[in-house]
Amino acid sequence: MELLDSIRRRRLSKKGLSSGKKRRTQADGPVASRLDRSTVLRYSVYGAFALLMAALAFHFANGGGEGARPFSTVLSSLLVVAMAVFLFEACHPKTARRNGHVFLIFCCLAVQLTCLRLVTVMVDANASLGEPFKLLLVPYAFAPMILSVLLRTNLGLYAVAGATLLGAFLMPTESLLPYLVMSVVCGLAAVLVTRQVRKRGRLLRAGFYVGGAAVLLACSCNIISLGSLIGGGMVEWQAFGIEIASAFGVGLLTGMIVSGLLPMLESTFTLTTDISWLELSDLNHKLLRRMQLEAPGTFHHSMVVASLSEAAAEEIGANPMMCRVCCYFHDIGKLKKPAYFIENQGENNPHDSLTPTMSALVIIAHVKDGLDMAIKSKLNPRIIDVIREHHGDSLVYFFYRKAQEQRRVEEGKVQEGIENPEDMPEVNVKNFRYPGPTPQTRESGIISLADAVESASRSLSKPTPGKIRILVDDIVFNRIKDGQLDNCGLTASDLRKARDSFAKTLRSMMHSRIDYPKREKQAGDDPAPAGGRVKNVVPVEELEKHRRRAAGDS
Repeated sequence: MELLDSIRRRRLSKKGLSSGKKRRTQADGPVASRLDRSTVLRYSVYGAFALLMAALAFHFANGGGEGARPFSTVLSSLLVVAMAVFLFEACHPKTARRNGHVFLIFCCLAVQLTCLRLVTVMVDANASLGEPFKLLLVPYAFAPMILSVLLRTNLGLYAVAGATLLGAFLMPTESLLPYLVMSVVCGLAAVLVTRQVRKRGRLLRAGFYVGGAAVLLACSCNIISLGSLIGGGMVEWQAFGIEIASAFGVGLLTGMIVSGLLPMLESTFTLTTDISWLELSDLNHKLLRRMQLEAPGTFHHSMVVASLSEAAAEEIGANPMMCRVCCYFHDIGKLKKPAYFIENQGENNPHDSLTPTMSALVIIAHVKDGLDMAIKSKLNPRIIDVIREHHGDSLVYFFYRKAQEQRRVEEGKVQEGIENPEDMPEVNVKNFRYPGPTPQTRESGIISLADAVESASRSLSKPTPGKIRILVDDIVFNRIKDGQLDNCGLTASDLRKARDSFAKTLRSMMHSRIDYPKREKQAGDDPAPAGGRVKNVVPVEELEKHRRRAAGDS
């Protein structure tokens, strides 16, 4: 297909009908999309995880002495894996349909369980390490912390439950109860501390809390014995310090490792955390700098839309940081022809010399131009999606009405016999619609509404709370009627909260100021003398002369 397209473009360019260049598109093609949704690939991941768990359980039970039953342990572990997969498919159906997310979740669980088994083998092989180190050196927070930050809190909790239950098959019987307690509490601590992470230092703090929780639990479960310290010598205190440092250090080291792995995991699985959104919100990006200089009106419009959408996203529980950053870039396509957009225009309007159809094509082209610039600059895929979706397939209503009015005028001339009926312009509604698609996420839907609300609010000459509320309601209801919000997942309750938020934010931005009265002249006030000098004020020149004269006399 690529070869045929290049040949077709070359032929058209020879005829002067094409530039010979292909517009950039996103790299995510149909093959990658099919692989990400493939049922066979998803169940292959489940099968690989089950085989790994069976191998770990067999290896543990095979070295467990005379009473060990390897095959019974393997069978039990496989039943628990099947239960974990069933619960995952039932409780997280949307995540289960994304093979990349499935692979990430079960890969993190596999790494944590493998580390658990390696710690057990290492302690058994090293005579200087005691039995307590089988529990103190386990990275309980690894999978919960990664999944809570990269995906959602509920998936972090799923990782806590899955790692705890499956890890029970890899622990000796005498250490089973302390392991269950430490795994649950340390995992929950990691998930709760990383619910809203916007700075990487928060991950180190989470590791600090996990290490502290591990130390407290180890002391309470008598894994770290405090009784031997009473009257103990240097050896007991040294062993106590090593055990405390091990439990606390593993938690802190887990936070450091997760902090270092996040950028790689985000790029690999096309995920974006709040940490990355905060880094992307830097206004010194080259495209935003260009917008400030070449299209200041569009830049100001983007800032206002960002404030509107961020406030609304917080109200409905969407991602406010994503909304803010996407709003910064949603109109970068206007940099191609900034003077054709009203917020950047001065006294002259370039559309006065164009037909309505041509004007609509110029306006609509800013979406395609924005996509081209975003892909060239390698912006985040979610930003690219918002650029494509923020107008949906809505109508460029102003120029469509203008084209209809021109056609009615031409029809009148035809009836009068002034014009030829064949010269009448055709008004096709498809030429006045954006290419779409409609918004596909809640954040994209909120940005689409905020963009329309901000643009329409500029037409209010004397804004009042009542006018602002009517304007917001009309825009939202018209978008619903036009089908622009059918696929974004916004509920009626979400839209009500968003309308309230838009109205509240616009009221604070467009409030009227007090008309201060001019100061009335009092009877005792003396007018300023001619020359603009005020009474009782000595000029600087005279002060300088007095200073020099006094210096000469001395």
